[in-house]
Amino acid sequence: MSSAKLPPLDPAFFDAAQTARAWPFEEARKLVKRLEKSGKGEALFETGYGPSGLPHIGTFGEVARTTMVRTAFRLLTRDQVPTRLLCFSDDLDGMRKIPDTVPSKEAMEPHLQKPLTSVPDPWTNEFDSFGHHNNAMLRRFLDTFGFDYEFASATDYYKSGRFDAVLRRAAERYDDIMKVMLPTLGAERQATYSPFLPISPISGRVLYVPMKEVDAKNGMVTFEDEDGRDTTVPVTGGHVKMQWKPDFGMRWAALGVDFEMFGKDHQTNAPIYDKICEILGGQAPEHYVYELFLDSEGQKISKSKGNGLTIDEWLTYASTDSLGLYMFQKPRTAKRLHFDVIPRAVDEYYSFNAGYQEQEVAARLENPVFHVHFGNVPKIDMPVTFALLLNLATASNPETPEVMWGYISAYAPGVSPQTHPHLDALVGYAMRYFRDFVKKTYRAPDDVERDALEKLSEAFAGLPSDANNEAIQNAALDVAREIDRYQDHSKTGPNGGPGVSGEFFQMLYQVLIGQERGPRFGSFAALYGIDNTRKLIADALAGKFVKAE
Repeated sequence: MSSAKLPPLDPAFFDAAQTARAWPFEEARKLVKRLEKSGKGEALFETGYGPSGLPHIGTFGEVARTTMVRTAFRLLTRDQVPTRLLCFSDDLDGMRKIPDTVPSKEAMEPHLQKPLTSVPDPWTNEFDSFGHHNNAMLRRFLDTFGFDYEFASATDYYKSGRFDAVLRRAAERYDDIMKVMLPTLGAERQATYSPFLPISPISGRVLYVPMKEVDAKNGMVTFEDEDGRDTTVPVTGGHVKMQWKPDFGMRWAALGVDFEMFGKDHQTNAPIYDKICEILGGQAPEHYVYELFLDSEGQKISKSKGNGLTIDEWLTYASTDSLGLYMFQKPRTAKRLHFDVIPRAVDEYYSFNAGYQEQEVAARLENPVFHVHFGNVPKIDMPVTFALLLNLATASNPETPEVMWGYISAYAPGVSPQTHPHLDALVGYAMRYFRDFVKKTYRAPDDVERDALEKLSEAFAGLPSDANNEAIQNAALDVAREIDRYQDHSKTGPNGGPGVSGEFFQMLYQVLIGQERGPRFGSFAALYGIDNTRKLIADALAGKFVKAE
């Protein structure tokens, strides 16, 4: 089932795409060559999802990044070659451990080793199974983001017979598959290994047992069931599934997959997947290996552990656009995926968006927002950064968005929630992020800092009430240049004297706002207002913030 129609691409990009350097184009060129060599008239992109836990951002990132490559391929082929994206869920896998995120582990224990689509839904009665629930959570977000994709269930594909022809071939070439797999296993595992995992007719569990007989001619396997008796079942119709490594190759061969990316944890197994695909009569797809996401402690994020960020958590504090940018940037570098990465991702997105509007066609193809929006970039006017809004919230402690908008409207006359809906959404995100994550840690100023703050307040008193951020920033710099502590002799000031060290502005944020750092101080003071900023200074000098701590 397709969730959305592919958006049209501007033909103006077709010529420029041929020399574009962004990583999706580099990957798409490999795919163009592949299809030229094979003569195939359609490109099939695939992503995999293991519904052993609720989908996390890494799952989403795989679909987003694959779609970026798909868009680049469409441009390189001038949108003349049909493409499909198949999101495949391995929901026939047995539940090998109980996720930490379920309400009751005890209720799940009787269903260990059963296919995920045979395990009851632990959260609601809305879905047929645990696997169906998790599949629905994945599809909900992919639909929200507007991806064009087809969802595929391993349970459906195995039981409907879509894999039957290749499964029979796997029975015929059983020995060849074993020759690939056995050298990768330890001696104990070799003694019991089989690429086929039968599903017990007695218990419904996925069994990890050796095959006593493989009848290649009739496509049947015999194994010892849980009651100790020998049982014979066909390899077709969902009576067995394949071990996860052979399953990769089987699926690629059965479906004719042309491109699939996966995490670095699969990299050493990729040659195994490829060999089995070829044994079963297929051509291994083009691969792209990305680095894994890490949580705040530097550990790999995991669906079963529930560490790192969920999709819904990111979208509580920022838009899908910022999430798309985070996925585009440096996919082959391990990155922390935690709440503190959100503000930077938000502001980088709007910065790239603003730059895109001024760029020529070739430069636009290198701009991350082109890939975030799959070639259809909206024009957004964002007069205030997320970092500024966070500092504004920290200084003003707003109870409602209207409080924030009071400052914004004074700073940028004519700007309102109606004229700037993206900014209005950003105000809501900033308030939620401030409420949940921003911790104020004020410190008292020392004697030098007290003198600097008094002089800064005096300088601001001499500015007009509508002074812009440049005038305010320059006034602050003029104060700092006259104080020995803040002189940076490695920099040159406007009159040939020393420049100003970053220590001055760090002091302002620590003493006035209770933060280690912040955006350009002149921009913050212009948004917050000169009079309000002078009151901040007065309150800090009076010790009100430190006492509040």
